[in-house]
Amino acid sequence: MAKKENKKSSREYMELAIKVMNDSIQEPRDDKVSPKVGAVLIKPDGSVETASRGELREGDHAEFTLLERKNRAIPLNGSVLFATLEPCAPGARNHPKLGCAERIVNARIKKVYVGIEDPDPKVDRKGINYLIENGIEVEMFPSDLQKQIRIANKQFIEEAEDRAKTAKSEKIEKVLSTKEELEPNANLDDLDKNQIEYFIQKAKIDAEYGTSKFYRIFKQLGLIKQAENQYQPTGLGLLLFGTKPQYTYANALIRATYKTEGRGEDIETIEGSLIEQVDKIQSWYESRIGKQIDRSSAKRRTIYDYPLVVFREAVINAIVHRDYDIEGAPIYFEINDDAIIIKSPGEPVKPLKIEQIKQFSAPSLSRNPKIMYVFDQLELVEQRGLGFSTIKELPEKFDIPLPLVEYEEPYMIFTFPRSNEALKRIDDTPGLSELNDEEIKGLDWIRVEGEVSTRQYANHFDYGYKKAQRHLAKMRDLNLIEDNGEPTTSPNYKYVAKV
Repeated sequence: MAKKENKKSSREYMELAIKVMNDSIQEPRDDKVSPKVGAVLIKPDGSVETASRGELREGDHAEFTLLERKNRAIPLNGSVLFATLEPCAPGARNHPKLGCAERIVNARIKKVYVGIEDPDPKVDRKGINYLIENGIEVEMFPSDLQKQIRIANKQFIEEAEDRAKTAKSEKIEKVLSTKEELEPNANLDDLDKNQIEYFIQKAKIDAEYGTSKFYRIFKQLGLIKQAENQYQPTGLGLLLFGTKPQYTYANALIRATYKTEGRGEDIETIEGSLIEQVDKIQSWYESRIGKQIDRSSAKRRTIYDYPLVVFREAVINAIVHRDYDIEGAPIYFEINDDAIIIKSPGEPVKPLKIEQIKQFSAPSLSRNPKIMYVFDQLELVEQRGLGFSTIKELPEKFDIPLPLVEYEEPYMIFTFPRSNEALKRIDDTPGLSELNDEEIKGLDWIRVEGEVSTRQYANHFDYGYKKAQRHLAKMRDLNLIEDNGEPTTSPNYKYVAKV
């Protein structure tokens, strides 16, 4: 029986923070919209206090109001804080004001639940990292609640991303990766002008290549830095727009292998800028994966043996979110008769946990927010907050099982079985081979949902109640699922996946 955790109460506090968020008071200014932010403080004695942005004074951050206005003289050691927006990092506010992350550390808060990361790619995740580096446990809101926060802050998020293109000063010096620093072995001649101009056009940046405004904006985006009297690319700028970044970063590539019984191996190295690698690996994939031509309608359609849309989401995730600071570790991509395998360097980015990724419930959080921003502007990735949306559709939309997920240092490994029979060959989990196709699909659905009742299982698959009971009883007997610890007579009695 699974150990019962108090997840429900944590979610209730998250929902309370969102409710309070909607009470935020806008600052009376015409140049920009201020964010809607809600915060909830759980004190050591169990008492609860809330605050919204601007609640007591125009422009005051919700965390500042809670910690400095409402509880300045009260010891908060060991308290838990819920905030709908990432607390601002050190240096984000004009001197001598402290960032909210610094105030949280000074108050000795024990744990912070964060709704969404800061939408500005220059500061994204730096407040979160500051908390973690100072010993504070951080957990993100689940993706469904993140979606509510993003909808409520739609205009603020759009304006924040636009400001990243036009900001006139750079306050945040803290970096998430060494690739944010100037690359001394590269110069602007190593960048591809055509790629940069295409990005300028797609991102609607009001600046021509080579102008002073161009240099200022690209500096603010963290793609170039000034060294003495000239500009040079940062590591990120070189990775994203370099004509051949591999001259400097030999690991910034994809090793692609096609392996099939009786035909040996076909190995290819995918190089070029990160943006170019997307099209190159897709072309390689399309030329090797099996496909058929659908002529059932007037317009011919190519159907791949494994869905192209799923492959594309998975491989772009690997390119965008991998750890480029790990030396000698490229991305590995393999197609074989049973599976498609992607190995991407880097452990789960804190505070995400491997268990969340295995359940495809991990909240939206990027290891490389500036790379994510460029890919987003180029419309190469889905919008923030959608997470593994396409991958989660595999069982029901394509009749293909969910991928297996594991971490073997230094790689996150995603193994995508090409069929249920292939899954049984490559996954040695005891009992799995005894499931039929319907039961495998049911087990995958439980993995994605987290907790399901017999009635929910029956309704989702349009089964009779007794058939649902048989499926769940079989999975439980095979030790593939367990109950959630509630009494069997409780309306909250549900099943959770163990694999």
